[in-house]
Amino acid sequence: MDILDSNGVELHIEKRFGNRMKELRLAKDISQQELAIRSGLHRNYISDAERGKRNVSLKCIEKIALGLECTLKDLF
Repeated sequence: MDILDSNGVELHIEKRFGNRMKELRLAKDISQQELAIRSGLHRNYISDAERGKRNVSLKCIEKIALGLECTLKDLF
């Protein structure tokens, strides 16, 4: 399934996941540093994931969900 951005460019799953992750983080009004601490991941990892520069593993997705206090389903 092709999902396009506002310019008609296809968004890959990594970027879509990162966008959703950032949306949830901002809704909870927490910084990348705070999410990193809560999830036990490095701040650079959080930043890279939000920008779609990481292929985030299932284990890290679970840690991010715990850090955001949301379900795995909420991230997708």
